[in-house]
Amino acid sequence: MRRKQLGFSLIELLVVVAIILIIAAIAVPSYLSSRMQANEASAVQDVRTITTAVTSYATTYPTIGYPALLLHLSDGGMSPCLAVATQACLIDNLLANGVKSGYRITYTQDNTSTPALGYTINADPISRGTSGRRSFFTNYPGVIRFNGAAPATSADPPI
Repeated sequence: MRRKQLGFSLIELLVVVAIILIIAAIAVPSYLSSRMQANEASAVQDVRTITTAVTSYATTYPTIGYPALLLHLSDGGMSPCLAVATQACLIDNLLANGVKSGYRITYTQDNTSTPALGYTINADPISRGTSGRRSFFTNYPGVIRFNGAAPATSADPPI
């Protein structure tokens, strides 16, 4: 007479582990791809937010024009925030520090005239192929452009 089995055999356990590994091998690349797409979408939205903020800043402070630094658009961590030229209360500190969602955001004021009449914003992945595939660029007209191989410039195609 046979004994009653009290658990799973080694073969059954190995089959289950193999199935889990196959599912993981299929799911992980999809997860990483969707994460990069989410980071890219966040970077585009951040560029739009900064573009709106610098336009608002230039309208509010016409003798200065566009801000000299990205930090001038932030709230400075103050609550409540009182808007002045060096702390305009338009964007949060995380965005003003220039690193968010796997992207490094660089803002440059065109300081060849007073008031400043131009700016450039670049959003580049911190690790290309891991945090994002494309770089983004915009300047005074507000058209967002992208490049998949190098930092984006005004010569690249719009989104």
